Amino acid sequence: MKRYILNGICFLGALLLLSCGHHPSVPSDASASSELPPIFPDYCDVTVPCNIAPLNFMLPTDQYEECVARITTPDGQQQTYGNGVKVQMPEEEWHTILDASKGKSIKVEVWGKKEGKWQSFKPFEIHVANEPIDEYLSYRLIEPSYVAWSFMEIAQRNLTTFEETQIFNNEITSNDWKKGQCVNCHSYQNYKTDNMLFHVRLSNGGTVIVNDGKISKVDLKRDYTISGGVYPAWHPTAKLIAFSTNRTRQVFHTLNPNKIEVYDEASDMILYDVETDSVSIVSNDSTLLEVYPTWSPDGKYLYYCKSVPLPEEMRDKDIRTTYPKIQYNLVRRSFDVATHVFGDEELVYDAASDDKSVTLPRISPDGRYLLFALGQYGCFHSRHHDADIVCIPMDKYTGTALTWETSSPVDLTLLNSKDYSDSYPSWSSNGHWIMLASRRDDDNFSRVYFAYFNNGKVEKAFLMPQEDPELHISLLKSYNRPEFMVEPVKISVEEFSRVFDK
Repeated sequence: MKRYILNGICFLGALLLLSCGHHPSVPSDASASSELPPIFPDYCDVTVPCNIAPLNFMLPTDQYEECVARITTPDGQQQTYGNGVKVQMPEEEWHTILDASKGKSIKVEVWGKKEGKWQSFKPFEIHVANEPIDEYLSYRLIEPSYVAWSFMEIAQRNLTTFEETQIFNNEITSNDWKKGQCVNCHSYQNYKTDNMLFHVRLSNGGTVIVNDGKISKVDLKRDYTISGGVYPAWHPTAKLIAFSTNRTRQVFHTLNPNKIEVYDEASDMILYDVETDSVSIVSNDSTLLEVYPTWSPDGKYLYYCKSVPLPEEMRDKDIRTTYPKIQYNLVRRSFDVATHVFGDEELVYDAASDDKSVTLPRISPDGRYLLFALGQYGCFHSRHHDADIVCIPMDKYTGTALTWETSSPVDLTLLNSKDYSDSYPSWSSNGHWIMLASRRDDDNFSRVYFAYFNNGKVEKAFLMPQEDPELHISLLKSYNRPEFMVEPVKISVEEFSRVFDK
């Protein structure tokens, strides 16, 4: 079991003027620079939750020998930090800083030593929002190739600290080392963990479902479905889960900068009743593709992505040549929770009319905004350089399909990267924090970013903090399917493993 936990440094007093521990002195002979410090991660002028873990950072190791940072709270209290080129702040001290700065800003001054000489950079601020972020986050840690692996895990992280623990791993129950085991697609009902699921593929395969804390493994494949359940979405109030069923393939490019293409040869939409272990069809158009379900917060609508027909001359050709022409629109169906009856399909967002493809929709907890990933084609934007996150106000949809021009999208300039994949958007439970998986740091590994959302205004995105900021560089794993939780998964890896013995 892996944990990243800061060692406590003695904590005295109500605010900062702390004399215990090692706090470096501010250089007295530094030359001034008008530039912001080249820190990694870039936390300059970001807005952060009032309960986030310390925003530790570093200067480039190939350019600087030492770093010192001075933190000043709104009431003038100060403290310095620095160890080599890294700034790592004790948790207790940092949370005291946050408490003193809630709704205001922290001033940060940075000095860097280069070739034996100190330089002072332009100060910046860290704005502290009044609203907290959900305390927990879960994700799959996986190699970026998506084709070969040995060890794989689903982990959970306490975002107020650096504690990371395993939810499940692919070694504890696999009984066929040649076949291997893949674990993926963890999902929760209303951000809580008493009702949750994850998939186990290949060796000992099945879907592990937790129903009011009780664990079972089920096979969602029926003789009338393409596959077992793949991409899931829990209904917010009922013991129902919408899934897509998929026959998925992937290809690897040698020249295309997108490197990997994942596509569906077939996909449908189903509904699984947890209490009765029954599967019903939501949509199974044999000529089109349906994927990525999500519910409205009131449970009255199921949204999902649906492909548009290919041009007539391309319909009988190999998908390996036609995949750049496959595009998805966003549709929805009304749902009666008492009868489990769905209404007719409505076209909500017509991405194809703008020569685009929409994936991964998420409705804000208050129902006012819709997030999705948008790229030129396909259903797997995690490797598409042109993929960005889009947010539109739901009051723009009055029954007529929206387009980019008619949807009045929220300005996400400070959220999206310019030339790299931004995908898998999600809302925190209070609707004030947007999360996404982005490859903006090196184009190889997906990392988790957050951004403050307040009444249609989005602030600069910031990288999930780590105890050692260099972990973002040294960890050769991607953060896959990051999901907010308001509480941790309380079932241990060993308890999960026992369901495979039944």
